[in-house]
Amino acid sequence: MTTPRGANESPGPPLRVVVAEDDVLLRAGLVSVLERAGMEVVGEAGDRDELLRLVRGERPDLALTDIRMPPSQTVEGLEAADTIRREHPDVAVLVLSAHVEVDHATTLLTAGGGVGYLLKHRVVDAEDFIDTVRRVARGGSVVDPALVQELFAARRHEDPLDALSPREREVLDLMAQGRSNAGIGERLWVTEGTVEKHVKSVMQKLRLDDTPADHRRVLAVITYLGSR
Repeated sequence: MTTPRGANESPGPPLRVVVAEDDVLLRAGLVSVLERAGMEVVGEAGDRDELLRLVRGERPDLALTDIRMPPSQTVEGLEAADTIRREHPDVAVLVLSAHVEVDHATTLLTAGGGVGYLLKHRVVDAEDFIDTVRRVARGGSVVDPALVQELFAARRHEDPLDALSPREREVLDLMAQGRSNAGIGERLWVTEGTVEKHVKSVMQKLRLDDTPADHRRVLAVITYLGSR
């Protein structure tokens, strides 16, 4: 496996991460990718209780957890994420899920900045995965593109999103991934000024207050869509 892009991106101390995943092989793979990117994995857990114990003891920069863990394999990871955000708001949380679960993701994302929801198959692209980890650790909010598409599809009837142009939908999708205006411009090959105009138009059409905080934009959009 090649070293992911940005392995030595930060001149400061490495990001300290706790990894919670009951699938031992997947957990080992996650640890390997993170360490190859120059991060320090300070603990590994196979269930919710062990994850919380590690976070309380190690106070990592970020907790990476599967949404489903023993004993019930339902929402233990999500419950742990909620506890972590309440007890340690300075610890970022990135939740991995095998499937798009709109309600669970919306609950997580309303917790504030420094949170993310990512489908497990995204981990295959190590570069994008590491980029997501870094953005969440820096206080951003990241939403898996598949979740955004699911929200679009579930709310097509009299959907305010119908008012958006194809380009505005692209911008909204990238906003939901936690990208800044500059990052959106780079992805779409347009100027930052053009992106700002699209963002303003999206906010107006969705009747959302514009704000310079990227994670607040994401949370506002997801909260709005989740309430429809």
